[in-house]
Amino acid sequence: MLSRTADNLYWIARYMERAETAARLLEVGARIALLPDDGHGYRSEWDSVLRASGTADGFARKYGDPVQRNIESYLFLDRDNPSSVASCVTAARENARIVRTGLTTQVWDALNSGFQEMRELERSPRSELDLGRLVDWTRRQTAMVRGAIDATQLRNDGYDFLNIGHYLERADSTARLLDVKYYVLLPRADFVGSGLDNYQWSTLLRALSAHRAFHWAYGGEVTAAKIAHFLILNPQSPRSLLAAVQGLNAHLDRLARGYGRSTPAQTRARALLGELAETRVEDVFEEGLHDFLTRFIREVAGIGALVHEAYLSGDVR
Repeated sequence: MLSRTADNLYWIARYMERAETAARLLEVGARIALLPDDGHGYRSEWDSVLRASGTADGFARKYGDPVQRNIESYLFLDRDNPSSVASCVTAARENARIVRTGLTTQVWDALNSGFQEMRELERSPRSELDLGRLVDWTRRQTAMVRGAIDATQLRNDGYDFLNIGHYLERADSTARLLDVKYYVLLPRADFVGSGLDNYQWSTLLRALSAHRAFHWAYGGEVTAAKIAHFLILNPQSPRSLLAAVQGLNAHLDRLARGYGRSTPAQTRARALLGELAETRVEDVFEEGLHDFLTRFIREVAGIGALVHEAYLSGDVR
């Protein structure tokens, strides 16, 4: 497969997952904003959303103070933000248009219809665009694209590049969503394990559509340790960091077998998988949740760079 085709397929999946992440970040912020404010927060929930998304500097240059309505616009509709839902849906559709013949009709239709519906949303008065409606729309569109890929795409190297993009972005996005929780922690040690602390963790589960699955897996009392384990180290959790890295390794290994050679991308991904498999949730909290997530995000970015160097920057044979 030509590297430019592989690159387009890879970025289709990354952009669609990134669009869903932006919407879920907004939902996390909205849910946490409903909690009582006792004035001891590390920073506001909306500033936390911007910082976790990595878009705080761009927002500050354009809007200044992190006001909820402006953040909603910036993360969903603003074309000046390359990570907004509108920008990501458009970029995914453009990549799909370039490799139209490499996609099934169902995948193209899902991407194209999402793009057309996004244009309709952009033409609607902002006052008519409720945040819940925007979040639900984004989740439906990304699920449709993902379902079409899984149900109809041939299991060849193109399918592997779609999934490598998906799992790299899923790993990054789950870590960023978890980091929102860090950014709204109170700086007092006695806050950890309190009712408010556990309620914020539950709020994060609901925003990730993982609340029921969590209770199936653990039952009983909701605690920070259980939720962190579920979203970081539990391979049964579809959004966990471990599950994403396992999926990434599976498709990188398929490419290595198909092309008859391994690359540094496989080596580094296996090393990350091995580290996560040996990690305990106690280790995560001992290192510090934010420090652990920052290191993980950096490692995922490094693997992404190696994937680009090995497969996307020249002809893939």
